[in-house]
Amino acid sequence: MTLTNYISDLLYRYECVIVPNFGGFITNKISAKVNNFTHTFYAPSKQLTFNSHLQNNDGLLANYIATSKNISYDEAILKIKNEVENWKHTLNKEELELENIGFFHLNNDGKLIFEPTNTVNYLTSSYGLNSFVSPAIKRTSYQEKVKQLETITPIFHTKENNSKTPVFIKYAAAAAILFTLGTVGWKEYQKFEYNSLVAQSEQQQKNVEKTIQEATFVINNPLPTITLSVTKKTNNYHIIAGAFREPENAKKKLQQLLQKGFNAQILGVNKWNLTPVAFESFNSKKEAINKLKIIKKTESKAAWLLVKKY
Repeated sequence: MTLTNYISDLLYRYECVIVPNFGGFITNKISAKVNNFTHTFYAPSKQLTFNSHLQNNDGLLANYIATSKNISYDEAILKIKNEVENWKHTLNKEELELENIGFFHLNNDGKLIFEPTNTVNYLTSSYGLNSFVSPAIKRTSYQEKVKQLETITPIFHTKENNSKTPVFIKYAAAAAILFTLGTVGWKEYQKFEYNSLVAQSEQQQKNVEKTIQEATFVINNPLPTITLSVTKKTNNYHIIAGAFREPENAKKKLQQLLQKGFNAQILGVNKWNLTPVAFESFNSKKEAINKLKIIKKTESKAAWLLVKKY
């Protein structure tokens, strides 16, 4: 099984899968939709995007490979590294295709451009639901089109063609008109869909870059599972020490901060399935910023300020 297959497996279960030193694949759920031009119904699905700034190893992909292949964590990391090097080598020469995920290529500025595949739906609740077409019935509209056509090219009735020929010509003319309208409409709809997808992807990239910041700590021997009582705070300003994929690592970091005298706390699980740990939390923004400056100088340059109610 290649690295692409492992990534694809994880995308069914997680909203973010990071490939160390390459980037992160992010999924966003979109509702069912209808193409009003082709009368096609589409099931709910996950929209796949890529963020090249998410390169820190969060352990998710490596742990999954290690478990699946029954190898050590370090061996899994090495396999990921080798595969990523092959991808980058390919991108320097041609387009890179990741099966069931999408295509990559470099633009003129050397930046990665990602085009997701539309053949796989990673939303498990939509498994087995395929798109289908249900044409609209517009008999009145069809009759009006036929009448207009008869005005331009009259049909003369005779005893021979009175019962058969006019009916055939009417339906043939109506079909030709509808086919022309449908073709033009479909092209316009495809253009609209493409522009909408590009706009949504750009906005999602900006939102992710603005809100996601992770600190990764590789812990070979995590502490045994413990039960912590976290009191709900009204403080809205949190100085973040790190965000962890594994809850045990978050608890380990919490213990380290408490031993150093910080009023640390775990802020729960966010929408990316990460567990943030805060050095301290404050009601005052000014007080939080002043404390953040001190922590950056004395403890961690990677510390950052999260403004959010929990």
